[in-house]
Amino acid sequence: TSNRQSFNMFDSDMPKPHELETPDGRLLYKGLLANIVVKVKFFSYSTSVLGIALMTPIFWHGGIAHYNLFAQVVIYFMSIGFILVSPTVLHYLSKGYVVRLYYDAEKDQYTVVTYNLILREKKVQFLQEDVKVPELRRMFTTFMAKGKGYLVNEGSFYRGSDYDHLMGYDKPFDMEIPIEDVKKEASKE
Repeated sequence: TSNRQSFNMFDSDMPKPHELETPDGRLLYKGLLANIVVKVKFFSYSTSVLGIALMTPIFWHGGIAHYNLFAQVVIYFMSIGFILVSPTVLHYLSKGYVVRLYYDAEKDQYTVVTYNLILREKKVQFLQEDVKVPELRRMFTTFMAKGKGYLVNEGSFYRGSDYDHLMGYDKPFDMEIPIEDVKKEASKE
């Protein structure tokens, strides 16, 4: 037998990440793809910088001077397109990806953490009343808050009830049909 104590990451005596209080509140959600998003964006940025670094001596020292003018213009625009458009499109697609989501029960306020263009964390605070679930699912958007779309994975919430509260699914459902709608449909027939 060994006298060493083994470290158990899931020891029942240790607090879980979603049980710890932070200045932003209790951690509800941690995006599983956060590290991948950072790595892909960093790779895209670094290849763009490398492209600019390599493009400069090639273009300035006549590396494509032997091509006709039309071919030179096409090569310039394609190079600039790959260098500038790729990081821009990646940022546009991933700007709403939620890295972490906190909930402050005292204020009934959520804090969502995303990455900005230069890979810095950006925090946005909102109330549950600010959350709108789009009637039609939008690409890369699970919910809207303060006019911005955010993407979360329901399965990555530590507790399902936290997802339900965020989305407003824990509110009573109103089965009543407004009388005006019934009258309009009756008059159409």
